[in-house]
Amino acid sequence: MEESLPSPFGDPAPNLSDSELRETAYEILVAACRSTGSRPLTYIPQSPKSDRSNGATTTALSPSPSLHRSLTSTAASKVKKALGMKKRSGGAGESSAEPDRIKKSVTVGELVRVQMRISEQIDSRIRRALLRIASGQLGRRVETMVLPLELLQQLKATDFPDQEEYESWQRRNLKLLEAGLILHPYVPLSKSDKSVQQLKQIIRSGLERPLDTGKITGETQNLRSLVMSLASRSNNNNVNGSETCHWADGFPLNLRIYQMLLESCFDVNDELSVVEEVDEVLELIKKTWPVLGMNQMIHNVCFLWVLFNRYVTTGQVENDLLVAAHHLILEVENDAKETNDPEYSKISSSVLSLIMDWAEKRLLAYHDTFNIDNVETLETTVSLGISVAKVLAEDSSSEYRRKKKNVDTGLDRVDTYIRSSLRMAFSQTKRMVEHSKRSKSRQGTSNLPVLAILAEDIGHLAFNEKAIFSPILKNWHPLAAGVAAATLHTCYGTELKKFVSSITELTPDAIRVLTAADKLEKDLVQIAVQDAVDSEDGGKSVIREMPPFEAEVAIGNLVKSWIKTRVDRLKEWIDRNLQQEVWNPRSNKLGIAPSSVDVLRMIDETLEAFFLLPILMHPVLLPELTSGLDKCMQHYVSKAKSSCGSRNTFLPALPALTRCTVGSRLHGVFKKKEKPMVASHHRRKSQSNDSGEILQFCCRINTLHYIRTEMESSGRKTLNRLPESEIAALDGKAKIFEQSIGYCSKGIQQLSEATAYKIVFHDLSNVLWDGLYVGEASSSRIEPFLQELERCLEIISSSVHDRVRTRVISDIMRASFDGFLLVILAGGPSRCFTVQDSAVVDEDFKFLCDLFWSNGDGLPLDLIEKVSTTVKSILPLLRTDTESLIERFKAVCLENHGSDRGKLPLPPTSGPWSPTEPNTLLRVLCYRYEESATKFLKKTYNLPRKLT
Repeated sequence: MEESLPSPFGDPAPNLSDSELRETAYEILVAACRSTGSRPLTYIPQSPKSDRSNGATTTALSPSPSLHRSLTSTAASKVKKALGMKKRSGGAGESSAEPDRIKKSVTVGELVRVQMRISEQIDSRIRRALLRIASGQLGRRVETMVLPLELLQQLKATDFPDQEEYESWQRRNLKLLEAGLILHPYVPLSKSDKSVQQLKQIIRSGLERPLDTGKITGETQNLRSLVMSLASRSNNNNVNGSETCHWADGFPLNLRIYQMLLESCFDVNDELSVVEEVDEVLELIKKTWPVLGMNQMIHNVCFLWVLFNRYVTTGQVENDLLVAAHHLILEVENDAKETNDPEYSKISSSVLSLIMDWAEKRLLAYHDTFNIDNVETLETTVSLGISVAKVLAEDSSSEYRRKKKNVDTGLDRVDTYIRSSLRMAFSQTKRMVEHSKRSKSRQGTSNLPVLAILAEDIGHLAFNEKAIFSPILKNWHPLAAGVAAATLHTCYGTELKKFVSSITELTPDAIRVLTAADKLEKDLVQIAVQDAVDSEDGGKSVIREMPPFEAEVAIGNLVKSWIKTRVDRLKEWIDRNLQQEVWNPRSNKLGIAPSSVDVLRMIDETLEAFFLLPILMHPVLLPELTSGLDKCMQHYVSKAKSSCGSRNTFLPALPALTRCTVGSRLHGVFKKKEKPMVASHHRRKSQSNDSGEILQFCCRINTLHYIRTEMESSGRKTLNRLPESEIAALDGKAKIFEQSIGYCSKGIQQLSEATAYKIVFHDLSNVLWDGLYVGEASSSRIEPFLQELERCLEIISSSVHDRVRTRVISDIMRASFDGFLLVILAGGPSRCFTVQDSAVVDEDFKFLCDLFWSNGDGLPLDLIEKVSTTVKSILPLLRTDTESLIERFKAVCLENHGSDRGKLPLPPTSGPWSPTEPNTLLRVLCYRYEESATKFLKKTYNLPRKLT
């Protein structure tokens, strides 16, 4: 199959065709050979008779030892021998159709000319121009001149058959100058070099209209001056002392020209054949190295690409070319170790990457490319791919090295090739079986399921692999056949699992498939075991990749499907029924949601049905069942508490800081006669709703407590169904329903806090946040709040299960204490306190604590003391005189935050309340009904008297 590859050298001269580059390469070759010859250049006209075949009189130069060496040697090519290539009969210089007399007259130069498709007319013109150059510059080497420039000035329109050919030739040379001096210079161009733009302008002008380069004019002198100026630059931007001109040695232009020369190694009449005279041809080509900036290492890379590219583009049928390319890769590998040249690394990496991509594409799907007829090419391709990968892996600049963390060994690469190709072969076989099944084109299989037919075909594929490919791949991978068997085993196992997952019960088709799978498995295991007889581990590593296709596994998958169905059905039931749940604790004696009783009953029924299944894998599959049920209960708990909020949901936003207006005492904010009326009206309006919501919260808490208790009991009962040995086999999974039990505990905590803070900050906000200490502290005390709170506590006590009652009441106490502190420290401008009011506040807090103690019938005294610690540490601040408070605030503020140019910074509200925390002290001052406090706040922070 013929294909084309992108050039690793890019397209350095897009305006130059291959034929133009080929003619340029030939010009360089002839010039290089003439300048290295030992004889002077002389002009010898050919007789018309000798050139009658071309219909024109041509000229020639005197014979050069390089160009005109006679090809009479019959010795075997050293190059071909070194590259492992076989000798082919009939080279370009010894065609069997030619008489011996003609064969003996063929020279190396003539052979190269024919191979490069250069006509005698063009060859004669080139030699005539070189003779003219030599006559004016005797002894000048080709590398010290810019050949296109010299040719432009030596050849005129009269040297060409017609004006059109001359103009085309001139344009080629101008484009060549542009490519070599401007587009791909040997030394990078300076942006400040005006000669570049001037030369561009001349070239553009010459491309639009012919230049009279054959005459000495201002334009031609300017062209020569600019070209020589650019060509004479060296790496240090100075004119180089060696007089070498750099016009064709810039990368990658030189590589493309050199590629054209190397192409002449192939027989023009047989594109698959390297000429027998390749040694002499290469010796001739190497004379161009000074002009093209080449060396042996770059030559090896270029020659590698030319041989490999010819193999690919000619249908990949001549294995000799691939063998030669592989030998050259070994040379490139040695070269790469001896140089750090970045340009060489770039060239070799580009060439090798293309070869690597090509090899990988074929080897990753070698069943598509190779068969019993061309299997010997597989060995060469694998060797090639592994060698290239090795060189690229050692080249730190290559993309391949950057992508690979570890250097692949030959075994690693072949392992990848086997697995990838067999996976693709499996997929193709599967598609063919499915197609034949649909079209009923396969005899004797119409009644068989697809997987049964596929098992038979995969068996044939495995035996063919073992017979054809594995013997070759075993050179790199000792378990090639075993890996192939394991890969097919995995592929078929994946399909078998899909099949089993699609059925709900064992059917005749399922039995056929499992029987065919069992036979295939035995064949694959046999191949793997036989292949591993001499291996170090006896094939254990491969066998471990082949988990059995046992009926037990299939049944296990069916049971898993059954589990999934039951679990999904339970989850759907939970979603449906919780939408209708009213959460009324009066609906049953336990004070729980009826749906919780039903869902726990369904879990018990599912567990009972599971243990009645006729299987022997209860301990293995039990964790999957309990995990699914566990997630269902977590889902139930999540839905049960999802709409209830949390502690932070009900905490009010803190009002902005203000200062008291001394003298007014805020009598106008709330009138004493109106307050009880408003509170009484609000209580009558919302008492029923609040009680109903509290009861719903209590029902949710009771429900989660009930679920937690029952799940713990169910987990113990489930474990008791298993023998002790099977419990041990659970491997640390013996804590059944652990997740949902823990989720219930967290849910109870969230609901308990949400209930507490809802009661204090939402349900009783009218008597706490909107009523307590509004106006004068002594006239708006805590008694209304205590009455309402006591009513709520009675509801809680009668509705919440006794095992969680203490937790809920404790959270209500915490919320009440938090609310009490918020009233004192963040109650807004409707509140202010004198030092004398501290006695009232102390007494009110004692009343609040007494409510929860309830003469010993309530919460434990030590718990109340612990929770009230923060409040009791704050209350002394209310009876501290203002001056002391201000001084303490200044000291603490400076200690914690420093000062800004003598000013005290406003402390943030960031942490918990504390008598040593600046924000707490500031808030006590904000609500201090005293002139000195309000003046301090006005002067220090310019706090307003009221909210805006």
